[in-house]
Order: sequence, then structure tokens, then C-alpha cells
Amino acid sequence: MSNDKHSSAAAAPALAPNFLRNIIEADLAAGTHVRPGLPQVITRFPPEPNGYLHVGHAKSICVNFGLARDYAGQCNLRFDDTNPAKEEQEYVDTIKDSVKWLGFDWEAAGGVSNLHYASDYFDQLYAMAEYLITAGYAYVDSQSAEEMAANRGNFGQAGKNSAFRDRPREESLALFRAMKAGQFKDGEHILRAKVSEDAMSSPNMNLRDPAIYRIRHAHHHRTGDAWCIYPMYDYTHPISDALENITHSVCTLEFQDHRPFYDWLLETLSAGGFFQKPVPHQFEFSRLNLTYIVTSKRKLRQLVEEKIVDGWDDPRMPTLVGMRRRGYTPEAIQLMCERTGVTKSDGWIDYSVLEGCLREDLDPKAPRTVAVLRPLKLIIDNFPEGESVACTAPVHPHFPERGLRTFPISRELWIEEDDFMEVPNKGYFRLYPPIDDKPGSRVRLRYGYVIECTGFEKDADGKVIAVHCNYFPDSKSGTEGSANYKVKGNMHWVSAPTAIAAEVRLYDRLFTDPQPDAGGKDFKQLLNPLAKDVVQAWLEPGAELALPEQRFQFERHGYFAADRVDSQPGKPVFNRIVTLKDSWQPAK
Repeated sequence: MSNDKHSSAAAAPALAPNFLRNIIEADLAAGTHVRPGLPQVITRFPPEPNGYLHVGHAKSICVNFGLARDYAGQCNLRFDDTNPAKEEQEYVDTIKDSVKWLGFDWEAAGGVSNLHYASDYFDQLYAMAEYLITAGYAYVDSQSAEEMAANRGNFGQAGKNSAFRDRPREESLALFRAMKAGQFKDGEHILRAKVSEDAMSSPNMNLRDPAIYRIRHAHHHRTGDAWCIYPMYDYTHPISDALENITHSVCTLEFQDHRPFYDWLLETLSAGGFFQKPVPHQFEFSRLNLTYIVTSKRKLRQLVEEKIVDGWDDPRMPTLVGMRRRGYTPEAIQLMCERTGVTKSDGWIDYSVLEGCLREDLDPKAPRTVAVLRPLKLIIDNFPEGESVACTAPVHPHFPERGLRTFPISRELWIEEDDFMEVPNKGYFRLYPPIDDKPGSRVRLRYGYVIECTGFEKDADGKVIAVHCNYFPDSKSGTEGSANYKVKGNMHWVSAPTAIAAEVRLYDRLFTDPQPDAGGKDFKQLLNPLAKDVVQAWLEPGAELALPEQRFQFERHGYFAADRVDSQPGKPVFNRIVTLKDSWQPAK
């Protein structure tokens, strides 16, 4: 049994054209970002450390780190840690782990780290806010939150200027410093930008005197209690980009309406002498909308806190820790992100695309083994008791150099329940007993002998508990005699005396609806009752040695991985990654 360690993202794939690559190549040709000692392409992935990354984040990670890789640039991992009430070191650690697992790294050559935190820039962010106040571009607003919301207007109605908008600059500066000194309660004052004189009537709500600093008496996971005012995301993000010399600030389309403020802020601060031109520019692409999942942090948290799932790393979850635990490979996720492309058009990607990438990635990697998931005893009556015969099968049918695996066949075997029918349907080619004057069916035990069904046993409730058969000693697979037997059925099996007991978790899609949270739907009413089915299975000898996260193809069933948390040597637990073929059907 071999482990399929994934390679890092060092080998750049053939570059498929997209609008972001076109922009970067034009900038490279024009020398737009030629600066001493810096690469011409610097991107960043800026998560907030307030939750676990999900598959949608994977697209952004692949795009930003991938562009830097493809153009010999650098990608920074930056934590936007400006909301201490919701941030924890746990989230920082899992995000770093997920980015590395996905195949990317923020460590540059020579051990230089491109890991950053917005909190690294708190002093500079504060100094720039003071400049905006003194230059007339920001003011301290003392409205209540309710008054501010009412005066902001809406998409069909212009907002109203705050009564404090024309507060003298010296007064705003003194108040802002008093806010920093902790002299006010949360929500008592707020610092707002003044983009233009008529900003409150802008059709873009993000330009209506956006808040740029708020009072928040909360302990910060890195700066402790040093600060009680914290910058807002829309203010922090562009300044952090400029401080890190980001050339191409790539984000998803929901930030498109935030770009005018991004541009205004950096132009204003550049004019104030804080940054040299060219300042960073923001580019937006469509987010990954994958069917049959939810990615809202609030809804994912609801699934966890209401114990609908077994935690953030539940293999049914679209979190990267959940997908990893299920057995998904980073290469398959990267492949899906590459194939779905980079565009500015929103659309839906069917979950089967990801499943197809998984099969494509796993098929050449995964060693084969046999598992009987819903066992039924098969007794070969004419097989000598207490004896066994060695059978062999390839570790991988397409790579003979990987060798053979050996396992015994004996008098008692485990087969799948659905490989026997007391009264067969038309076209059923597996085991069934003699009917009237006709003999029972003949099938081949894969890698073993041809058998003929002779009867079966039932318990007191009428349930079939054992099937009986005879075998043909000259029919063993790989021998000359095997060619004398022509049968249509071919069954997998494991020898009962040597089979390995294992818990197998059959995972499927978490929801029955392709868009479970669209159009006002109650996503909890659309949960798939068959998303997790735990069975006690019997596996081919050797399965007990599986390492955590080691992946296999269970012949006939699909691809499975040893659970990275619960599987132990001698007591394996396997998760189904994906079936062999796309057979998805919602539960009725």
C-alpha cells in the first residue's frame, strides 16, 4: 500500500488565457511595475481570521498564488485582522494550514516570509487617518447607529449629510485622538471619509461617507489591549496593498462597487505623500459558485453550532478542512479551479465538475483494494475446510510496475448483499439459487474461481443470512482452465477468516437542492438525509496498515481515504471521497 503524497505547486501548468493574465502580460510588456529589488507581479490572499476557509476561498487562493507562480512573482498571505471581537488564533492557524495543504506557500527564496497582518500596520493606518482629518477628507461623526443608517439612504434614495459633517477639522482630530485614548464607549463616535462634497447622493452606496474607524473595546489576538479603535476593511485593504507593494489586487466581483473608494483613497494618500505611483489597482473576477453547498459563514456556523454536522472538518462540509478530511486532493481542487476559468461573468459550476476532477486525479494514483460494504456470508461447500489458496491482483491495473497484491480464498467469504437475489430480475447476472429444474447461476469470483449457487439460508425473520455454492477447482483466474468457463457475472469478495473489519463512512452531497440558499429557501429543509451512512465493512488484508489520509480505490465502489482523525493502525476508518461514476440522485 502506497501513499499518494501531493506535490507542491512548483510545476507551472500551461497557461490558459484569461483577462487577468492578459492584464499582467500587458503590464510586464510595458514595464508598469518595474521597481528596484521587487518582482513585477505581487499579489495577495487576504482572509479575515474569523472562520474556516471553504472551497470558494480555494479559487481565490489558486488565482492569486497561481498568478504569482506563473509570472515569477510573489503572493503575500495577509490576515485582515481588524475585527478583534470575531477573530481567534485558531482561525489564523487553520487558514495557514489550509493554504499550505492546497499546495502553496508564502515563504520566498532565502527564507523571506511574505506573511503579513493588517495589525502590523495599525500605527501607519492611524497616522493616515489623522492626515485625512487634517486635509478635510474625514470627520468624526457622533450620530447614533440608527441615525446614521436612516440618513444613509438607499439605492433609490439619496442620503443626507450628517449634522457633524462640517465639524471643524481640529475638533474631529481631537475627538479621534480621544477615541484612541479610550475616552468613549463603543459606538459613541465613528470616523467617516468624505470622498466628495456631494458623496451622500452618490448612486454607489460605498461612497456615502464610508466609516473608516470604529471604537471597539475588545482584546486583539496579536496586539492585546493596545488599541480600542480599529480600522474598517474598506480602509485597511487598499492601504495594506500599497504598503506591501501589491501590483495586482485581485478579488471577487462583490468588491467591484468598493473599487471607487479603493482608488480614491490611494490617490488621496498618494497626493499626501504616503505612496509613490503607480499605486495598486484592484481587479475583480467572478467567484466560484458551486452547486449543492452553502458558503455563507453564518450558515456554515449554524450547521456546526446546531450540530447538524460534526464540526468544521466534517467531511460533508465545503470547508477546506472538511474536504481534506474526506479525502479530496489539493490537485483535484486546483484542477477544478483552473478548468472553471477566470471570468467576470457570474455563473454556477455543477458539483459534478469537482467530482470529475477528483476521479481524474485519483484514478492513476490510488492503489486498488477490495471492500465488502454490506456483507453477506458465502459458503463454498466443496472447498476444503481449514484450507486456503492464494489469489493475486494488480496493485494498479494500468501500472504493472507497481506490483501485485496477494490475498487468500477460503471456504467462507464475504460478498455484497445485492450480489444475491432469491428471485432474480431479468438481466441479473450475479448469484441466484436453483429455480424449478434449472440450476443456480454461475459467476466468477474476481481473481478467484467460478462458482455455482446451490442454495441459501434465512433467519427467523426471513432475512437471507448465508448463500451456498460449489466451486470449480480448474477455473481459477490466470490458469488455462479458466478459459473453459464463460460466465457473465463477476463479483468481488474477501475471505472471512482474514478479512479486516473497518468502519466505512459513505459520504454524499450535503443538500438535495443545487442552490440550497437561493431565493429565500430554508437551507436546513434541504439537507440530504443520505449525506452520511456509516457501515461496518470487511476489507482485504493490508487495509489495517493504511496511514491517515492514504487513499485507495475500493474496487467497484469508488475512492476512499483513511480518516485523518479517527483511523488508527489495526482499527481503520475510511471515508468515501467519490463514487467511481457520477450516479448522483437526490433522496426522494
